[in-house]
Amino acid sequence: MRKPLLVGMLALLGLTGIAEARDYPVCLRVYHNYRDWYDECSYTSIPQCRMSASGRAAECIVNPWYKAPEPRKKTRPHRRHHQQR
Repeated sequence: MRKPLLVGMLALLGLTGIAEARDYPVCLRVYHNYRDWYDECSYTSIPQCRMSASGRAAECIVNPWYKAPEPRKKTRPHRRHHQQR
């Protein structure tokens, strides 16, 4: 009984923490040869990406799948109307 419960809990925890490529604005493109590469889209800035690219056959690119969060609407504070006596 414990094993299925444990497996289910671990699966649920694993799914909630997954960040997708569209969640980060910068990708590290790592080259294997002239025609083969892969992208690691897990960086928040170009300087952060460059630290990982240093000494590797890699470059930092702007993530083409990134969608910036929508700006939050500014809400007006609620104004109380006082009755004059």
